[in-house]
Amino acid sequence: MFQQMQYFISIVKNHSFTQAAAECHISQSAISQQMKELESKLGVKLLERKGRSFEITEAGQYFYTHSQDVLASVDQLVDNTVKIIKDDQVELKVGYLRNFGTTEFLRTVSKFSKDFPQVKINITSGNHEELYKLLKNNQIDMNFSDQRRALSNEYVNEFLTDSKFMLAISRDDFPDVGTRMDISELADIPCVLIADNDQRVADESYYREILGVRSEFVLAHNYDEAQILVASNQGYLIVNDRTQNQLNSEIVKTVELVNGKQQMIQNYYAYWKADNSGYYVESFAELLKESFHK
Repeated sequence: MFQQMQYFISIVKNHSFTQAAAECHISQSAISQQMKELESKLGVKLLERKGRSFEITEAGQYFYTHSQDVLASVDQLVDNTVKIIKDDQVELKVGYLRNFGTTEFLRTVSKFSKDFPQVKINITSGNHEELYKLLKNNQIDMNFSDQRRALSNEYVNEFLTDSKFMLAISRDDFPDVGTRMDISELADIPCVLIADNDQRVADESYYREILGVRSEFVLAHNYDEAQILVASNQGYLIVNDRTQNQLNSEIVKTVELVNGKQQMIQNYYAYWKADNSGYYVESFAELLKESFHK
């Protein structure tokens, strides 16, 4: 059927049996017969013949659009299969989220390197925006990061884990606070943002639109600087129940972050472009997923 799909695409694209036959190096009678057989297999009319011309049916338009997707997937499958055998040295470029913690990621790298010694792993760390740009521009094959955008069909989105959002506040200045705080209670206190200057706008937008932060922002370049600001009551820091371990619990207190009594959750995914879904990318993602469920 794949060959017949190619014939059909050529007919519709050229809007001509004659030109399609020439393009596919087949006789016009033969390509017409192939179309009759294809319609017979499907049990629907793809083309309505009108003398020497034709009109594509609704079913034909659907089949035309999705046949191209199917054939593109087949081509990619063939290329990736051949690549596994032909390449003596394959490079897999992977990005991971800075400040998340490396336990699961390092475990995955170690296991993958043992299973696929012929593959060279090139690792890049960064924040969400940096990794997103690298993936979008094909500078990395796969990205392990937090979710800040709506999931897109352009990418394969493999869920890995989630974490509770937490607030880091001064232990001395909030002695009586309970185990959770609503983000609205902190509107008059600055929010400490760990970001480079060129990432500040994107991060501030995420904090306001997604997390509901109403505070002014004060910039810190790393966790040590952010912790000093929190300890001196110059602001609060949003972390999660994984990254809170980087803070000094004797000075900084962490409580659960809620918004309207709803616990806020941060999701983490492995992302890669759907048109770059090869054997090694999928294998690394599967090992990474297993690592989070041990």
